[in-house]
Amino acid sequence: MTEHSLPQPGPVQAAMGHLWNKQRPWLAFGLILLVLAVTDPAQLGPSLDKVTGALMSIAPFLGVSIVMAAWAGATGADNLIARAFTGAPMMMIAMGALAGGLSPFCSCGVIPLIAALLAMGVPLAPVMAFWLASPLMDPSMFVLTAGVLGLEFAIAKTLIALAMGLGGGLAVHLLIQAGALSDPLRPGIGNGGCGGAKIRAPKPPVWQFWNDPARRLKFRAEAVKTFLFLLKWLSLAFLLESLMLAYIPAELVTQGLGGAGLAPIAIATVVGVPAYFNGYAALPLIGTLISQGMQPGAGMAFLVAGGVTSLPAAIAVWALVKFRVFALYIGLSLGGAFVTGLAFHLWTAL
Repeated sequence: MTEHSLPQPGPVQAAMGHLWNKQRPWLAFGLILLVLAVTDPAQLGPSLDKVTGALMSIAPFLGVSIVMAAWAGATGADNLIARAFTGAPMMMIAMGALAGGLSPFCSCGVIPLIAALLAMGVPLAPVMAFWLASPLMDPSMFVLTAGVLGLEFAIAKTLIALAMGLGGGLAVHLLIQAGALSDPLRPGIGNGGCGGAKIRAPKPPVWQFWNDPARRLKFRAEAVKTFLFLLKWLSLAFLLESLMLAYIPAELVTQGLGGAGLAPIAIATVVGVPAYFNGYAALPLIGTLISQGMQPGAGMAFLVAGGVTSLPAAIAVWALVKFRVFALYIGLSLGGAFVTGLAFHLWTAL
């Protein structure tokens, strides 16, 4: 049977296929709510409250990033922003890591900004540097970490954030040079820029885009598209997070983090991936565990792994990039958390 003789899907099958491809997060969201309503109706309200509250908490970051993406597309400034990330790769990676360490984004709040940068054609290496460093430290996090865990811990975590960004960005750059990460984005996300190879030919931006009806229309279209994309994936992520809070006792997360040797660091690294604590809420927990005998290196590994690859952040990353880039992101996060936790353990043991 030739390709032309294969039966073509009818309109119903085509519509269902389109619905499945485009709306999988909402379908999963609805299915989970249905199962929850049947099996544990009492948890339905708290889970929906968790989703709503979490979305509201990151709404300022979402709003700024959505407007930025829509504004860049409507004015044509996306070309200029993308071109600003071309040039010396090491400098761009260093600037990405430094900007990430200073930015006030959590692991979820950074996602819409990353989506906007990738859509503009910004090279993946500096974006990854920013991506890894940003959730780990910001000015307010530094102050709180110093107050709860001590200045030494705060300084070490800041240096770790920069090291994670630099190391991750460099690894991505080397892989791109070897041709291993071509076309890293999922279909429909940006222009597929990788290493800056597909940045569009620059045209003079039109800053007052509101005077042009076509550009006003593009602004609205880009804003709505970005908003809906982020809303469906983050809603699913926060719903799953609420179920972890409800059904996984905190004792199971923390009971294996005590003791000496490498095992607590390794356990803290793995446990940190699905960690349901945000960076601020995790500080007093880690402070209490350290006061009860947990080695500081395990605490650092937990904060690093949880900060970069918490469940909402991981799902959002999955939505943006193809599997090989997602796997690289997880590998860099886990490896970086374990290595830096071990290094901090050895430093504190001196």
